Amino acid sequence: MARVRQVSGGGKAVEVEPERLAGWFDRFADRNGGAASTRVTPTQVVVTAGDGTTATVDVPFPPLDPGYGDSGGYGDSGGFGDSEGLDVAALVEHVRVPRRIGLLLVRLGAHSVGIAEGSDVVVSRTDRHLVHGRNAAGGWSQQRFARRRDGQARQALRAAADDATDVLAAAASELDGVVLGGDRAALDELRDDPRLQPVFALASPRVLDVAEPRRAVLDEAARRGRAVEVVLR
Repeated sequence: MARVRQVSGGGKAVEVEPERLAGWFDRFADRNGGAASTRVTPTQVVVTAGDGTTATVDVPFPPLDPGYGDSGGYGDSGGFGDSEGLDVAALVEHVRVPRRIGLLLVRLGAHSVGIAEGSDVVVSRTDRHLVHGRNAAGGWSQQRFARRRDGQARQALRAAADDATDVLAAAASELDGVVLGGDRAALDELRDDPRLQPVFALASPRVLDVAEPRRAVLDEAARRGRAVEVVLR
């Protein structure tokens, strides 16, 4: 079953596997009075249905190549811009191209990093570090506990940064992109590490919602990293 989440500003986002994308757009048109028009840019594709519903894709691993697709890449349009009807051949071909993708999943106390070729993880490193939960007690005991917890959290993030440096930063020039997942605050902490600048420069804006990072979660993230997120409004 496709993953669905609500998006800010109204509407919902659906994750669609590359192999299912063409059929998904066909069904979208059938359910919503046909496809009235398609707008294609190097970074975004917007299909407007006959009833006014829109399906928007921010192109993963941009830019879109105008050489993809039939009839010069975009059906009747022959390039970027607006065209009548459903015109997603270029997008479908773009997302089905095999890619080498970095994966960086971080939650407080656990991380998993890896490199995937297609949906297969070929390099990985996963680790966990003890970080105590918050203490509800007051006074000096609570302050000491908080300092110890902060120290544990810093140690866990340093370990995540070290592994991301070894696995991802060292191979950044060979990656087509990086997929992030987990806790945004933890990821923001890692952004400040100069060693990881090449990694975050390749990162997609989307952050996957994942469980505590483990190898099985990394495998799932590799599959989801290939998926296209379509926003329906």
